[in-house]
Amino acid sequence: MSDDSFIREVNEELRQDQMKALGRRYGPIAIGIAVLAVLGTAAWVAYDYWSTSRANASGDRFAQALELSEEGNNQEALEVLQDLEETGAGAYPMLARLRAATALADSGDVEGAIAGFDAVANDGSAPAAIRDMARLRAALLLVDHGSYADVAARVEALTADGNPMRHLAREALALAAWKEGDRENALALFGQIADDEQAPQGARQRAEMMSDLIAGSGSGQSG
Repeated sequence: MSDDSFIREVNEELRQDQMKALGRRYGPIAIGIAVLAVLGTAAWVAYDYWSTSRANASGDRFAQALELSEEGNNQEALEVLQDLEETGAGAYPMLARLRAATALADSGDVEGAIAGFDAVANDGSAPAAIRDMARLRAALLLVDHGSYADVAARVEALTADGNPMRHLAREALALAAWKEGDRENALALFGQIADDEQAPQGARQRAEMMSDLIAGSGSGQSG
């Protein structure tokens, strides 16, 4: 046997002895880490499956509530939505609150509907877009069931340039102004909508029609 071969064999024996020593010293730790990794992965997969299952079930319940509302079964829809508010997963509890307020409005309980929308609008845990939508929905109800001040309190902040809801917010304010006989303010607000090239075509057409109506109505009183 050559010296080089002998040295290689000695080195190999040393490496094996080192690995055995490391295994004896750190083996339990390595096994523990491996077990934790497996358990962690299994727990995550189980949680993900559970979350997905809950979200899917909540989606089915929400769809059921929408169907009941479309059929005119508002009381049954409200019961489903109220259950979703308490037990739903993901975004469905918040969506259920919005839809429940809509169901109240459809059933004639305007005061309850406005209170429901206001509750969502004032909920700091709700996404900003949902809070703004709730403000707008309350304002639209208040056009017929409140004052200009009531409407403005909900949506005046949404009328700023660049706000994606500015067209509907301005329309609600314009209608409320016209209802109270404030012809100048109503015309100005409808004019902002009509002149906004980014406004939806339907909104611009309604604004132009209302501007013509108000301009031709003399005093601007809605009656």
